[in-house]
Amino acid sequence: MARNDDSHLQNVVVSSHYINESLGDDELRAVLYRLENDKDKEVFGLVCKRWLYIQSTERKKLCARAGPHMLRKIAARFNRLNELDLSQSVSRSFYPGVTDSDLSVIATAFDCLRVLNLQHCKGITDNGLVAIGSSLSSLLSLDVSYCRKITDKGLSAVAEGCRDLRTLHLAGCRFVSDSLMKALSKNCHNIEELGLQGCTNFTNSGLSVLVEGCRRIKYLDINKCSNIGDIGITSVSEVCSLTLRTLKLLDCYNVGDDSILSLANYCKNVETLVIGGCCNISDESMKSLASACSNSLRKLRMDWCLNIRLFIGLHHFQMQKARGSRHWLL
Repeated sequence: MARNDDSHLQNVVVSSHYINESLGDDELRAVLYRLENDKDKEVFGLVCKRWLYIQSTERKKLCARAGPHMLRKIAARFNRLNELDLSQSVSRSFYPGVTDSDLSVIATAFDCLRVLNLQHCKGITDNGLVAIGSSLSSLLSLDVSYCRKITDKGLSAVAEGCRDLRTLHLAGCRFVSDSLMKALSKNCHNIEELGLQGCTNFTNSGLSVLVEGCRRIKYLDINKCSNIGDIGITSVSEVCSLTLRTLKLLDCYNVGDDSILSLANYCKNVETLVIGGCCNISDESMKSLASACSNSLRKLRMDWCLNIRLFIGLHHFQMQKARGSRHWLL
């Protein structure tokens, strides 16, 4: 019985040897591409060092917790990495976390990077973002939500250096102001998704300047941006009328009927609208929205809109739903 086991093992080793002689790197990559399950892709790298190398060079996305030394090793192994997630969570943060030194390594070592997630990395400052902006010109998506120390200076450097940026999330970045809106408008004309929740220092003027250059916005989150009112929202509605799909205005107390009427007049394709806590919005503007967006609106949140009488608001949206549209009232 032992002889049979030894013979079988020898045959496996010989077979693996023959496979490596027969298949080139391109053929092995083709095999890897056909593996749909992530677990199978990990097992692929356990066959031998050569297969591990192929797996490493073809990996596109990585979530890591690492300092500068380890990041350099990661960059050497995964040299075609497109997405890097270094985000932390509120409940699982670690000290010192991601630092400016880490961002300097990322800027110089990951030249193929397209997506970078730094959410809740509270240790980074403008210096780290300046390094990103100076080296990662192909970056398409950046999330620095709740990075409390960053300001317009670092983010403007990103805007100037990463001009093909499509997605930018800045939730909780309290020092963001109209100055950044000007930098984005001037440099990042392809922005489609912008998250500004809780950025309370930018104003209607900044929002109007933003859309002068960023005319392709599909997703705009300005929840809890207390300085934003009808003038800013009307500017967005007029300029981004063909592209806007999602608009979030939770607790924007200065938003009123003029904003909703502008959406009804210009944004016929809006799919998601959040107006919870906007007490200046009334039934009349919501009737216009219901009529104008009956074929597009899918999700509507309007809790604590005290000037919208429940019966009238629900009646008009239910009438549209009865005609075949799919409306979700949140």
